Amino acid sequence: MLSTIYSSSSVDVMKLTVEKAKAAQEKFQLFTQEQIDQIIKNIAEKAYEKSEYLAKLTVEETGMGIVEHKKIKNELGSMGVYESIKDKKTVGIIRRNLKKKVTEIAYPFGVIAAICPTTNPTSTAIYKTLISLKAQNAIVVSPHPTAKKCTVEALKICHQAAIDSGAPTGLIGWIEEPTMGTTTELMKHPEIDLIVATGGGGLVKAAYSSGKPAYGVGPGNGPVYLEKSANVKKAVKMIIDSKTFDNGTLCSTEQSIVVHKNIKQIALRELKNNGAYLVDTAEKERLERIISPEKGKLNPNIVGRSAHVIAEMAGFQVPEGTTVLIAEEEIVSKHHPFSIEKLAPIFPLYTINNEKEAHELCIKLLNNGGRGHSCSIHSNDEQAIQTFGLNMPVSRIMVNTLASIGAAGATTGLPPSLTLGCGSYGGNISSDNITVTHLFNTKRIAYGIKEMDIPTPQKNANYNKEVTSLVENTDIKNEVIKAVKSIDHSCGEIDQEIVTKIVQNIARNYLN
Repeated sequence: MLSTIYSSSSVDVMKLTVEKAKAAQEKFQLFTQEQIDQIIKNIAEKAYEKSEYLAKLTVEETGMGIVEHKKIKNELGSMGVYESIKDKKTVGIIRRNLKKKVTEIAYPFGVIAAICPTTNPTSTAIYKTLISLKAQNAIVVSPHPTAKKCTVEALKICHQAAIDSGAPTGLIGWIEEPTMGTTTELMKHPEIDLIVATGGGGLVKAAYSSGKPAYGVGPGNGPVYLEKSANVKKAVKMIIDSKTFDNGTLCSTEQSIVVHKNIKQIALRELKNNGAYLVDTAEKERLERIISPEKGKLNPNIVGRSAHVIAEMAGFQVPEGTTVLIAEEEIVSKHHPFSIEKLAPIFPLYTINNEKEAHELCIKLLNNGGRGHSCSIHSNDEQAIQTFGLNMPVSRIMVNTLASIGAAGATTGLPPSLTLGCGSYGGNISSDNITVTHLFNTKRIAYGIKEMDIPTPQKNANYNKEVTSLVENTDIKNEVIKAVKSIDHSCGEIDQEIVTKIVQNIARNYLN
């Protein structure tokens, strides 16, 4: 009974928050580009200043990840995102094509519902706030229940910075006590105009089922392919750095290592040099039970935990300085825990004989839960890189870099983003790194630039012949005369010209 009352109260508060956001957005859409740019600049700067503070709050609340790494995420989500969008036009006339005589005008969606994950709660909240407001929208955020305090704190910082710069109160809203029911009601609220959902598969499915436009992103299970021409020493260091970044909580992080047999021994040596611990058969079995106590489902208790903590959970010890846990593997399936997405510093190591095997194995791994998201390759063979990229069913392929933060735009030329679309491969509407350009609509004023003669419709070529045939048909004329006399018994002879006109009218109506 108490939970029902609590849930109802939460929904009521959410509805009020949406109403305030709607009222604020109606004022906000009258702001100039300069006013909006000043607001998001202040938000980005204030959030950036609080990056470490928010990182500490996040680790304390969720128990996931590493403070120093979450600080980097917050910096990317604030000033990194700001730098990538600050010069974009998002208000009024944004482009003119003088040659084609088309003028493009931006207009906002309205109120955006944003869903944030537990793995990257504060950085995602900051990033979504910036891109929403830059496009003249209001935003209402539903935090993950296990990260609600740090997420709300990040939003309060953003909201105060916006108010200090002249934004209407309520432009940035949030749900203090999120539940799945409240989040679902938020997405279905009639005043919500767009959903940007980052989270589990069920949540993304709910966003797409809400009846509203939605950007949702799927899970990642991206392999990294160590191609035989790779600089193994450099590649392995990047892979370990990437996998241990925030203890593997980014969906774009490498999930499996696929190595060519010619360089396997060198790779194993470098993995050990970088703190990797290769488990034995008994330890592998223990780890499998910890990774996935229920076959096909990831144990949430290992997400964002260190290799040491996970090893202890599995009942064995690892040396001081261990960075990742690695097990040699051959099978890919939902029922083999090492081959599913593991948001933790755990790797399966697959050995392949040639490029064809590598591609087939990587596709199997992607089809096992990460189709459409990301994968990576380390290689110095440009043809091998291009062929790999063409064959992989993903939306981004990182080359010779850290996949985790490279996909998010930190070490690549991709737009900085914490919502990475999976395209049609992953059942998403977009394959892009979601940014401000996805959060406004464009209307177009188009002038006529070509002359076109519209032809007069041609009548049936046999039209006149058919009319003449009907008019000259004696039986038809006699039927008309009978019909007239049946109506007026007093009439005498009927003028044949009148009969002809009646038949012509009937014929024209019939043929048309």
